[in-house]
Amino acid sequence: MHGGSTPVGRMGKQRTRISGSDADAQKAENADAPRIPDLLARIAQLFQPHRRALGVTAVLVIISAGLTVVPPLLTRQAFDVGLFPPSGRPNFPVLLEIVGLMIVIYVASAGLGVWQTFLTATVGNRVMGALRVRLFGHLQKMELAFFTRTKTGIIQSRLQNDVGGVASVLTNTVASVLGNTVTVAAAFVSMLVLSWQLTIVAVILMPILVIAQRRVGRVRAKIATKTQESLSDMTAITQETLSVSGILLAKSFNQQATEVARYSDENDNQIRLQVREQMSGQWFFAMVQIFLAIIPAVIYLCTAWLLFHNVAVTAGTIVAFTTVQARLMWPLLGLMRVALDLQTSQALFSRIFEYLDLHPAISDAPNAHPVDSAKLGRVQFENVVFSYPDSGDDTPPTLKGVSFSIEPGQFAAFVGPSGAGKTTVSYLIPRFHDVTGGRILFAGTDVRELEQDSLVANIGIVSQETYLFHATIAENLRYAKPTATDAELERAARAANIHQTIASFPLAYDTVVGERGYRLSGGEKQRIAIARVLLKDPRVLILDEATSALDSISERTVQEALDTASAGRTTIAIAHRLSTIVSADVIFVVDGGRIVEQGTHAELTAADGVYARLYQQQVAQR
Repeated sequence: MHGGSTPVGRMGKQRTRISGSDADAQKAENADAPRIPDLLARIAQLFQPHRRALGVTAVLVIISAGLTVVPPLLTRQAFDVGLFPPSGRPNFPVLLEIVGLMIVIYVASAGLGVWQTFLTATVGNRVMGALRVRLFGHLQKMELAFFTRTKTGIIQSRLQNDVGGVASVLTNTVASVLGNTVTVAAAFVSMLVLSWQLTIVAVILMPILVIAQRRVGRVRAKIATKTQESLSDMTAITQETLSVSGILLAKSFNQQATEVARYSDENDNQIRLQVREQMSGQWFFAMVQIFLAIIPAVIYLCTAWLLFHNVAVTAGTIVAFTTVQARLMWPLLGLMRVALDLQTSQALFSRIFEYLDLHPAISDAPNAHPVDSAKLGRVQFENVVFSYPDSGDDTPPTLKGVSFSIEPGQFAAFVGPSGAGKTTVSYLIPRFHDVTGGRILFAGTDVRELEQDSLVANIGIVSQETYLFHATIAENLRYAKPTATDAELERAARAANIHQTIASFPLAYDTVVGERGYRLSGGEKQRIAIARVLLKDPRVLILDEATSALDSISERTVQEALDTASAGRTTIAIAHRLSTIVSADVIFVVDGGRIVEQGTHAELTAADGVYARLYQQQVAQR
């Protein structure tokens, strides 16, 4: 595409920059991970559209959590008033009331739990879906240079693995934090009501557990970062090697075993990281469970000490206290797991927000306006200088002071040696890149002052590498105009000299073209691409070496379609085969990033310059 970008080797693991500029990339690499409070604030913003559902969920969670501590208190009453009252004989009427109330509470808690789970699952998944769409939409706004230096698999990993990795946090965190906090607080109050002395014994070691939890969380967060990076690499390998192009390359060079080995190595790394992440907190939780499990035994000993010192403690109080303490264990573990999950998810959220915080290098100016339809067709370059964003400081510009003017309806061709800057010219007109110096006028206005949608809507591009979706021919054509009728599709296809070929297929326009159109020949794909552009009906047509990869027969067929397509439009052709542009109104010869010659074919051949030499070389090769 151009000589300034840094290639990323298939066999290497060179890190890919992701930001809009070198300075941004450096900041992204050096920036510290966001603090947990800042991260929580940004996560909370994701839930803003669902405040009503969250409010209902919060009420349900609080009620459910409050109900969980009532049965232990009823248990004390069942023991001290129902089973072992002061009279010495069980009080059945009171016991039946207590048992009935406990059953009602358990049923109500179960029903509230189902309702709460439905609400949290719905809200969590909607937030996750909105986050994924938001990230996808933001990436659509990024400039072309971002995608030329970032592996597609890495971008896919951000959308799938990273967003999917925070699903449990988005789905369960709010309910878990709120419910477990209320449960722990209610249980703690209940324990104080039952016996403040035993409560001190039960919670005395809690601060040590909190400190241990924070240390474990930091370790897991670091491992999670490495795990997601490894997943990104695996996704990139899959995208590269299992695409049609990748499979053809591997088979052509007999490198299937090498690709399997590369994937296997990264898979082994992923397994090690997953095991490390899962095991990093196991000893901590084992310690917490042991601590909480032995507390009842310690309570029994402390109760004996209290009774020995004449402190009144009933059997019902002991049973209720140990029941409440047992109920405290799982909510407490839940809070600690949420805290660990948040610390672990910090790495994932940081990667997601890192992309969301990128600013597109190319965007509409505040005063941008639509293209003036009265001046459509005129394209002018005024002393344009351009360097690709990832070019080094000592790399010369790709374009150096390029100036030209193309009038409405003209057929202008750009020719020159490979790497001279021809394709760069075609990328600058629709503003896929912004000029480094000078300016480009489209319909009499600097393209930086135009609305991008309006600019691109008036430009059609047919490139050498035709991209077709894995869909039907009709669906591929309607990508240019979703509302196009069947008659419009046929009219565009006839103009592109492809209708008869499509009609010969058993399914005609409903024929699925396959991945990247591999079920079609090069000439057929190219003519479908031309039909797609004709359906768009742009006033300016850019042909970027549209026939250079075709055989002579296909070239003639496609060239006839291009001649039809260019009629009545301003056409800019980037040509490799000079025979395709001999009838151009004006030919610009680009060499070393400059326009060194311009004129008609007859004028340039007579001048005996760069164009004449290129033309003679191609004539001699026939």
